[in-house]
Amino acid sequence: MHEFSIAMSIIEIAEAEAKKADATAITELVLDIGTLSGIEFQALDTAMEMAVKNTLLENAQIKVNKIQARARCSDCGEEFDIENIFDSCPKCGGLYHELLCGKELQIKSLVVDTPDVQ
Repeated sequence: MHEFSIAMSIIEIAEAEAKKADATAITELVLDIGTLSGIEFQALDTAMEMAVKNTLLENAQIKVNKIQARARCSDCGEEFDIENIFDSCPKCGGLYHELLCGKELQIKSLVVDTPDVQ
């Protein structure tokens, strides 16, 4: 299950960014993950639940924006949603296309708690 190592990397990056702001906790983490990123969404959810224990993210709300993969046909220019990299164009049946989005795996935003400044 490579999702656990991905979860650990996400936590490492999030904590490093939070520490730059002298944060005491991360309250919200938003991820953008494409449907063709190779991530199993349920497996990542499970991995994140286990991996956040005893971290700044332990009580964080974790939101995942699922980015639907889209492509542009190289033959006719049609843009369409794809489920599989080998999907053909629904307009002309062409097999060659440019992937526009859907392979993302990124931290979109963090919300942190910081100590009160006196």
